[in-house]
Amino acid sequence: MQETTYKNAGVNIDEGEMLVDLIKPIARTTSRPEVMAGIGGFGALFSLNLKRYKNPVLVSSTDGVGTKLKIAFMLNRHDTVGIDLVAMGVNDVIVSGAEPLFFLDYFATGKLNAKTAAKVIKGIAKGCKQAECALVGGETAEMPGFYKYGEYDLAGFVVGIVEKDKIIDGSAVKSGDAIIGLSSSGLHSNGYSLARKVLFDKLKLKPKNKISGFKKNIGEELLTPTKIYVKAIMAIQKEFNIKGIAHITGGGLIENVPRVLPDNCKAVIYKNRWKMPFIFRFIQEGGKISEREMLRTFNCGIGMVLIASKGDADRIIRQLKTLKQEACLIGEIGKRGKEEDAVLIT
Repeated sequence: MQETTYKNAGVNIDEGEMLVDLIKPIARTTSRPEVMAGIGGFGALFSLNLKRYKNPVLVSSTDGVGTKLKIAFMLNRHDTVGIDLVAMGVNDVIVSGAEPLFFLDYFATGKLNAKTAAKVIKGIAKGCKQAECALVGGETAEMPGFYKYGEYDLAGFVVGIVEKDKIIDGSAVKSGDAIIGLSSSGLHSNGYSLARKVLFDKLKLKPKNKISGFKKNIGEELLTPTKIYVKAIMAIQKEFNIKGIAHITGGGLIENVPRVLPDNCKAVIYKNRWKMPFIFRFIQEGGKISEREMLRTFNCGIGMVLIASKGDADRIIRQLKTLKQEACLIGEIGKRGKEEDAVLIT
């Protein structure tokens, strides 16, 4: 009788070891001076240089990529979703004014393919380098029968740091302040269940279809990585008093902007101040989706919102453009009545 082993039960330890060997040099490219040990230990060691801070506060976030992964599976392209994974975490951390320090990932699959996993982790490393945070470790889980063959799931965890008296929490926002919108690179990592339903179920498109108006095929367009705003926002907050920041993820402008507003304030946003990218208009028209549903589901071209004094707005926008980040004045803060919505998009 054949011996029953972990391998013929579906878990290949050798493949896992191969992956560790593949990713060690990848992770090293993201290292910071505070990292005390490389990939492979039971826990990651990171030494805080407390001399840089008077009253440091740690800021953490966790997120995934969601059903955008389905597009990666359709195209068998796995080198960009890691950027998305990092972006969703570091963009949340920077909202508080925090510098991302280190990142860990969780990669789960039914049958491990070390080469595919390494491509994903190369993307994670690329995202970490963009955010200037270290990839210090992670977990690879091979779970036979739990995922479809060739599919996997991702989760990411990031820790950042900020001085307590420099935390950006929206409490200083007041009527008359300016709302600045930073352009997105596309859908980022939200709304893909609706996008797939419209594009692939309703319109019967295939990922490799080329559509007039797009520079790439529809699948590649959907795989455009989430923009990482860390460097731009860290540079801006050194020169200007940023009162509030909102990361425009699931819930869009309607749901995310109120998260950084005092109860007596509302955001008045003018949708004619920026041009909604073609991908959003194509989905909206193809699915006959209402404007409100679009604004509650997608970022619609605005991936991050900054709130600052009106007198600083023009200079902030010019400075962002020198940092290669397109931005525009999309609205202002007004006084909010008891029965009024927190966001008015007109």
